[in-house]
Order: sequence, then C-alpha cells, then structure tokens
Amino acid sequence: MRLWIGLSLPRLPLEVFSPSWCTDAGSVVLEQERVLAMSGMARAAGVQPGMRRGGVLMLMPEAQVHERSPQREAEALFAVAMAMLQYTPQVAEAEEGTLLMDVGASLRLFGGVLALCRRVRANVRALGFTVSLGCAPTARGAWLLARAGGRARGQRTVKMPSLVRRLDLLDLLLAPPARSFAAWFEGIGCASFGELRRLPRPGLQRRCGRALLDLVDAAYGLSPELHEWIAAPEAFGARLELFDRIDDAELLLAGARRLLLQLTGWLCARQLAVERIVLKLEHERGRVARPPTCVEVALAEPAWRDEHLVRLLKERLAKLVLEAPVIGLGLEAQQLQPMAPLNESLFPEPGGTEEDRMRMLELLVSRLGAENVLQALPMADYRPEQANMWVPVQQKLSDRARNAQMPPDVMSLPRPTWLLAKPIALLMRDHRPFYGSPLRMASNAERIEAGWWNGPQTRDYFIAEGQDHALYWVYRERIGADDMEPRWYLHGLFG
Repeated sequence: MRLWIGLSLPRLPLEVFSPSWCTDAGSVVLEQERVLAMSGMARAAGVQPGMRRGGVLMLMPEAQVHERSPQREAEALFAVAMAMLQYTPQVAEAEEGTLLMDVGASLRLFGGVLALCRRVRANVRALGFTVSLGCAPTARGAWLLARAGGRARGQRTVKMPSLVRRLDLLDLLLAPPARSFAAWFEGIGCASFGELRRLPRPGLQRRCGRALLDLVDAAYGLSPELHEWIAAPEAFGARLELFDRIDDAELLLAGARRLLLQLTGWLCARQLAVERIVLKLEHERGRVARPPTCVEVALAEPAWRDEHLVRLLKERLAKLVLEAPVIGLGLEAQQLQPMAPLNESLFPEPGGTEEDRMRMLELLVSRLGAENVLQALPMADYRPEQANMWVPVQQKLSDRARNAQMPPDVMSLPRPTWLLAKPIALLMRDHRPFYGSPLRMASNAERIEAGWWNGPQTRDYFIAEGQDHALYWVYRERIGADDMEPRWYLHGLFG
C-alpha cells in the first residue's frame, strides 16, 4: 500500500525563536523590515503582517523582534526529519518548510494510519513546532493537503478516488507555480484545482509553463515522483540553543526531549542502540565562563526508544542542582551497539520481558543512585560471608565472574534461606546454646576452615532446632588454648 504523510510547519519562521512549549513573550519575525510572523500576544496587541518595525515597537514596545533566519529554519527542519526517521527511512524535504514521509511499509508496525499520525503529531509538538499533517497515496497530494491545513475538509485519504475529490476542492494558489499568475486565474474565474483541470491543457501550458502541470500531474498520480531521501549522518551530535537563561534543572527536560527525539530517529535509521548518553549543559561564556555540566545516563541494556530515555533523564535532572544558568544543551551518544531484533514470542512470559525488567532497574538506579541498587556476585569461597559480594547492578560482569568456580561439593551442603549480616553471639544455659529456647543439634558438624590469607576462620556448623521446631544455622568456634568453653553463634535461619 502506497501512502505518504506530508508535514507542514506553518509557523516555522517564528518557532525557531519561540518554540510552541515556551511562554509567549510577544515575538515578531521580520523579513526585509516587514512583519512576516507574530505570536498570539503580538497579534492581540495589534501587530499585523506587513507592518514595519517602527509600527511594531509603537504598538508593543516590549516585543522581541527577530530577523528571519533561513539557517535556523533549515536546522530545525533537519531536526524534525531526524526524529521522523524512527517511523520510516524514506523522509524527503519539500518546499516551504515541509517534509514528506513514505510510510506505506510502516502502517502495520505502528498500528495504522490514525495511530501513526497521532504519534507523528505528538513528536513534532514535543520538538516545539506547530504541525499540519496530510495523508495521501501521492507525495504531492499529501503536500497539498498538509499545506491546506484547516482549509481542507479532510486531510487524510488512503484511496485515489477520494484524493481526487479532495484535491479538486483545494485553492489553486496552494501550488507555488500558480501564484505568479494569480491575477490571470482570478480574471477567468479559476480558483480550484478542479477548475484548473477543466481548462485546455495545451493553452494552459503555453500560458503558465510546464511546472504547474507537472505539479498537478504528480498530485493526481498521473506522473512518477522522484525524491532525495534525507540520510542520517555517520555520527550523532545534536545541540540546542535555549531561548532564555535557565536556572532550574527540571525546566531543561523539554529541550532535552527534543534532542532525544532526534537521537531516536538516528538510532532507528542506523539500526543501532545506545548504552550511554551524555547531556551537556552549556553555561554562559566570557570572563565568567564555566565548563559544561555533564549529565550521564548509563543503561543496563542498549535502548533506542525516547520514552525510556526521557524517564531516566528526568530522574537525573530532578536531583541536579545547577551551579550556573544554562544557555544551551548538547547531546552525545556513547557505547553504541547493533540494535537487537524484537522478540515476538508466541507465549510471552507473564512477568514481562527481560527488557522490561532491565528498564525497571535503570529507573531505580536513576532514582536511588548506582551505589544503592546492587546485585550479588558469587565468589569461590567456603566462608558463608565471603561466598558472594555486592556490586552495582549496572556493572558488566563477565561469564567467568558470573559462573565462579565453586568448590565441587558446596552445592550439596545445607544452607539457610536467610544469612545474617553479622553472626549473633548465643547465651549458654546448661552447656547448650540458647536462642529463645534451648537449641538441640539436628545434624552432624560441618567444619569450615579457610581464609588463612585474609583472616583465618575455623568453625563447626550445625543445624539446630528450637522447641518451636524452628531450624537455625549455628556454629561453634574452635576452642583455643585459653578458652574454658566453646563460643556459639547464630549465623542463619532456615525457611
């Protein structure tokens, strides 16, 4: 199924200076000293398109006036294209701040046309831009529907007959080649594409040239379309200049998410996953310049979805105290790995996938700190308190470390369910150890004698039973020359 999504950014000249998620500060964009775009606050103050700078400042002295920046617009459009690469590798740039996406092969993966359009719209809004979408079986048709915006009665169509009916109703001046002939078309009463198609083709070509007819043929599926796809660069690096000095780390999340969306698209396009990202917080330059503050996020398993990365980064930023205001953000991807294929098991595990468990651990590490989320590492040692050690859960363990060469007979020996962190000295009553009640030895002695190199230990371990039939793991230290009677300790409890 052939289907295209057109993305039009109608407020791009304004939103490169004042993103949609920023507070309206009365921004105005000029082109050749005349107003090209203005924010809602400026419009409410009386600013109109075509007005000169002096008139703007007279109506709104506090207005933030900017000269149009084609370079910023190109960078912003490329950032949106990078984010869209997570949905399809076939993304092309078109005229007047628009993008075209061939999504025919992606519909099933993302749940159909409506679900995909919702995701695309949400991503573009998260990037800070107002977007108008159009869906059609042809790229130029999707472009026209997206450019029409609210003027089109329907901006999504998947069948060619429906597209023809909708295109026939669109304003002819949406086509750039038709605008230079606007007066002539008005004079002959031709205002829509449907009326244009009823005009004699040879005469129309002599009057308006070939470009207009080529655009119409492409939109109606009468001629092939060629596109130059946007390619993801070899290495990822993204930067965002903030529009104000930020003193609160949590306020940086909106800008950081914009960079993470670009990273997600780049990872999907390159079929990679990332194990570590670094968000650089740039501070003011000059005599009081400070080096960037680096916020690292390490992942237990490689990831490529922005939702998970945003959650982890949000936890890190919530605990960060800024030493200086932030004026810019930069994002780097480190420790890249090939993207693992999706595991679509016929019988999924009821407790969730391994990926879900690793994401939960990563979230705990972000909230509690790496030093507070630990995993057990077995050690080849007979001494119970030395048989394992605790290491950070995100520490990479080799197979040799995970499968320590334990003594061959240690697995057959009885071990308690709960090993106490520190043995408890037991009282002696009638020459028997006492713990709530006199303890009766229910097993033969197991001697553990080890550690001559770092604290020698010689103990005789027993399974002891109390009067309530609870089982305990106790040991008796070897009697030394100066000891009159043995010392007993409780070291564990059986389930």
